Amino acid sequence: MKQPESQTSPDAELLAAAKAAFQNAYAPYSHFHVGAALRTPAGELFSGANVENASYGLGRCAEQSAVQSMATSGGRDFSEVVVYSESSPPASPCGACRQVLFEFSPEAHVTCVNHLGEVVDGQVKDFLPHGFRLEHAQD
Repeated sequence: MKQPESQTSPDAELLAAAKAAFQNAYAPYSHFHVGAALRTPAGELFSGANVENASYGLGRCAEQSAVQSMATSGGRDFSEVVVYSESSPPASPCGACRQVLFEFSPEAHVTCVNHLGEVVDGQVKDFLPHGFRLEHAQD
């Protein structure tokens, strides 16, 4: 099983969008802010931040927020996603986020980066090697 590993610098535009989303995170319980930004094959950018809730299970991660924004706008796949945090090593998508990312784009590139410039990256399928995905029927 291939493991995600440290690689190159993230796309500057996606990193800026992820950092901007990070600033808007709502994390009064964990105080752990995360921002994410993704790009569709058509070049559209979507971002999201983690949004917590007093009923913990109702919170949403940054990656899920970005994917939900994309899907709400009609997007059904993305080519790359950047996840920004201030943890070392950089925060990696949680298991639920890995599955959400896998649902739309198992081949997409994931870059996890932090304020120190540390990077961990790979494809979505590297982060979730045996993800579940139904084959979508043509409309």
